[in-house]
Amino acid sequence: MNINIQEISGDYSNIEGAVVLFALSTEDGYEFRPPAVQLDEKSNGALSKAANASEFKGKFGQMVELLAPSGVAASRILLVGIGTMEGFTALKAEQIGGKAIHKLMHSGEKNVTILIGVHAAHNAMGVRLRSYKFDKYYTTEKNVKKPSVETVTILTLESEAAKAEFSSLSKIADGVIMARNLVSEPGNVLYPESYAEQIKELEQLGVEIEVLDEDAMEEFGMESILGVGQGSSSETLMVIMKWMGSKDKNAQPLALVGKGVTFDTGGISLKPGAGMEDMKFDMGGSAAVVGAMKALAGRKAKANVIGIVGLVENMPSGTAQRPGDVVSSMSGQTIEVINTDAEGRLVLADCLWYCQDKYKPKFMIDLATLTGAMLVALGQDYAGIFSNDTDLCDQLTAAGQAVDEPVWRMPIGDGYDKLINSDIADMKNVGGRYAGSITAAQFLQRFVNETPWVHIDIAGTAWRQKPSDIAEKGATGYGVRLLDRLVKDNYED
Repeated sequence: MNINIQEISGDYSNIEGAVVLFALSTEDGYEFRPPAVQLDEKSNGALSKAANASEFKGKFGQMVELLAPSGVAASRILLVGIGTMEGFTALKAEQIGGKAIHKLMHSGEKNVTILIGVHAAHNAMGVRLRSYKFDKYYTTEKNVKKPSVETVTILTLESEAAKAEFSSLSKIADGVIMARNLVSEPGNVLYPESYAEQIKELEQLGVEIEVLDEDAMEEFGMESILGVGQGSSSETLMVIMKWMGSKDKNAQPLALVGKGVTFDTGGISLKPGAGMEDMKFDMGGSAAVVGAMKALAGRKAKANVIGIVGLVENMPSGTAQRPGDVVSSMSGQTIEVINTDAEGRLVLADCLWYCQDKYKPKFMIDLATLTGAMLVALGQDYAGIFSNDTDLCDQLTAAGQAVDEPVWRMPIGDGYDKLINSDIADMKNVGGRYAGSITAAQFLQRFVNETPWVHIDIAGTAWRQKPSDIAEKGATGYGVRLLDRLVKDNYED
């Protein structure tokens, strides 16, 4: 789909195709924005008649659709309520763009024109994100109703500034879409080796890529991550991405770390069969990191950022890790593996230690679809965060509010930490029935030393069972915009 931004002016009655107009909500009902006023007059009041007949009040997201109105060239007019002007933020503009394009995607219209006075770039961002659909494996028309819309033109005031803003936002959207694509791919297509090859595509944007294979990880003593993958025929890999965008190339980097379990059967602690097909998205944390690195490099962020993802497949076989096994880790600490389905923390343990040991970052943020308990606690609206640094938590919370990827801080402490003490090793990988998300975070904290650190459990936000205003159901790309905004607001030159 092509998205264009142009200056709003002149006679709108000659615009063909579908036209999207807006109205405000007032105490008395609704108030048309100027383009809607003009087209209402040109159509002899057809728009206001339709609004009145449908009890339209201009409330946010309300819609009235008018087909083939006389007096104008448009074949369809979609009137959309935006609430009050004071409440119409950039995020609201994204949401309304998503709502409008979702309504029109399968309407039969090829061209859509949106007339909006403010937040045009974010409106375009919403259109782009909501129009995404992972449909590459459909081969016949009957399997999917192909979207009809080919071009969206957004007419706005100060279009040159909006174009410049959308240019940057588009790079972030590229990262979100890459993350969605990665999460959506089935396990027979996306496995550690093929995943690493896709990550190497970031080299075109100036990202330096390094891949540690199993031999290299064995030399580092990374038994924790290697144990997870020993039941799979795929090779376990760790991929390091470097974007050195700061003026000072030697400046202390920021570090993003992601869990990349490309398919999680649970291993010997096998998951129930029902719903196991969804475990292709157990690499959502790594996809967020890869997508964030693409966004940062794409918009030439002025910061040094390291991205590290552990790529592994957790399978049951004659060589698979057993419950009760004891493994070491790069840190030298030993781990009793009580449950092989608590594998993500084993992956992240070596990734985090390697990251803080080699790169001495300003902070580390890890993302993982780590625990089902996170879904129980927060559902699918918030990701849970666990941290040893309040300032970093506050920055992340603000970033989440700015891009509508909210986080909620959860507790950690010595009482929870004791729950993962083992009788025969330094720790065990599960802490019992209660506080499962917290004890998983406590496990990770044992591998960060004094480095400022946040763990983000995205088990509920990486994949949605229902669509949102800017995403189809399925992969959300959650975390890309959150991380990009954190860097943009706090850590660029």
